[in-house]
Amino acid sequence: MKRKLTITVDADVLPLAKRHAHARGVSLSSLIESSLREMVGSPTPPFSSRWRGRFRAAERGDARFEALADKYLR
Repeated sequence: MKRKLTITVDADVLPLAKRHAHARGVSLSSLIESSLREMVGSPTPPFSSRWRGRFRAAERGDARFEALADKYLR
């Protein structure tokens, strides 16, 4: 569960941090969270474990399945 946190930083640091996050394609919140995780030794779970069990296989008869099958398989 995510919780909101208010932090205070020097005015000259904020635009640099935002630029740094943007250059890496992440939000400033994500950048701060990953930095904190790194400092306390709590690794971010791998992508596969975060998404395991969240997708179900498409079935024949599903309109989306048929559209993709027509486009890529036939």
